[in-house]
Amino acid sequence: MTISQQYTRVAAEVAQACRDCGRDPSQVTLLAVSKTVQAPRVQEAIDAGACAFGENRPEQLMEKHAAYPSQQWHFIGNLQSRRIHDIVPCATLMHSVYKASHLPKIDAAAQQVGKVQDILLEVNVSGEESKGGIAPAQINDLLSVAEGLAHVRVRGLMTMAPRGDMEIARETFAHLRELEHKINREWRGAQGSPLSELSMGMSEDWRCAISEGSTIVRIGRAIFSEDFA
Repeated sequence: MTISQQYTRVAAEVAQACRDCGRDPSQVTLLAVSKTVQAPRVQEAIDAGACAFGENRPEQLMEKHAAYPSQQWHFIGNLQSRRIHDIVPCATLMHSVYKASHLPKIDAAAQQVGKVQDILLEVNVSGEESKGGIAPAQINDLLSVAEGLAHVRVRGLMTMAPRGDMEIARETFAHLRELEHKINREWRGAQGSPLSELSMGMSEDWRCAISEGSTIVRIGRAIFSEDFA
């Protein structure tokens, strides 16, 4: 199958998964993780209707944003302080923010280019040492820092589930959803608007992520890999 055909198939499956659990498909963004392909192949997904793409390296983000500036470009990789000034001008949404020290730098870079940078706080729900992110108990600390920054807007939370066990993945996603609900009940930050985004679910586990409330599923191999089953 071509990339266009694979994207069309995945988009249809995502929409059906939403309907199966009583959700409107428009509530879920299919983020095509294009980190494994060169810029020209992104066009194949665009031709099939893709408009939101995820990159994990600043160089690739900058290159593809320059090639396709009208698309949404999300940064989903490990955030390095020295590259924030490269990422912010290109990123519609930054998924992987979990260090308080990065927030003022994001704010300064966003101010420089005249934007408010939307971000997600990465939460290590499972507690795996191999995964980045803050512990759930630290979320309010980062919100307190972010609320004082005029050019940073926290839109929601992001997590990665342990691989290989769908039941554990489901528990991870349900916990993140509950954390966001708790924040929206209790947090009275200066930014005013409630958190609304949950970035959770990848090529192996996006179906259970949708059933647990994901608003952004990050799917790469199922779209761009020729041998994904």
